[in-house]
Amino acid sequence: MGRGPVVIIIQCAMEMEAAPFLAELPADHRVEKIANQEFHFGPDRLIAVTGIGLANAAAGTARALLLADSAELVIAAGTCGGLHADIEVGQIAVATNAIYSMADATAFGYEPGQVPGMPISYDAAAVPDLGVPVMTGRVVSADAFITAANVAEARDRFPEAIATDMETTAMAQTCYAAGVPWMSLRAVSDLCGPAAGQDFHIDGELAARHSHTAVSTFLSLTNL
Repeated sequence: MGRGPVVIIIQCAMEMEAAPFLAELPADHRVEKIANQEFHFGPDRLIAVTGIGLANAAAGTARALLLADSAELVIAAGTCGGLHADIEVGQIAVATNAIYSMADATAFGYEPGQVPGMPISYDAAAVPDLGVPVMTGRVVSADAFITAANVAEARDRFPEAIATDMETTAMAQTCYAAGVPWMSLRAVSDLCGPAAGQDFHIDGELAARHSHTAVSTFLSLTNL
């Protein structure tokens, strides 16, 4: 494929998460639909709505990278679950790296969360001060929810993790394989194990708007 204009890929699992970004595109923007996934083209970015889960995220990232052709950054946007004991709903979980919370090949000498033949985790691109409430740290992903019943086990296994979702690590692994930088600016919509006095969740659409604000601020600060 020929080299096209530089494109920023913004990846969301759900239409609700993508809605604030899609509202900024021209009404007649190009849309590609592939295997129940949607790819919306703007003048300088591509909004990928992949569906929930690791397989959807990996497939959607690969397709978006092929469609964008010359993408220089992939951004995970939308919502996530707060895993760190001190994270609050509404905050942006800024990933420093991502790892699979359920992967386990330790019997063969790999680290917890490491896929054989791949790095232990996937490092994210640096994010400047966004001027909004954030927590920075590791994000874990799996095709299983972390709830109050198993949050202690997850925290013991990954004590530095701040948030959990079902897509970011698969997106990050695909970006790693393609040599394209990535970052995750997802907003906490619910807490996996809330402490006394903490709000348990906020409306998903509100959290999605928080993520949209963080992504828009990043793009403005970096002139992307």
